[in-house]
Amino acid sequence: LDEIQVDDNLNFIEEPVEIMDCEVKRLKQSRILIVKVRKNSRRATEFTWEREDQMQKKYPYLFLNSSPMTNTTS
Repeated sequence: LDEIQVDDNLNFIEEPVEIMDCEVKRLKQSRILIVKVRKNSRRATEFTWEREDQMQKKYPYLFLNSSPMTNTTS
């Protein structure tokens, strides 16, 4: 069995496992890089879209083997 991680309030900690995809979200006057993240959820496989800059600050190890996403458009 996998180790169960909980925080101080006894909530499950769901850490991101890998980056699955990336896109550029277009807003009226700006563009935001977003990444599709797979998390280690206890319920089922879980995917969420998160801001790339925030994920890179918090979980830099997820981006070690990824290519730069500078020319991505959608």
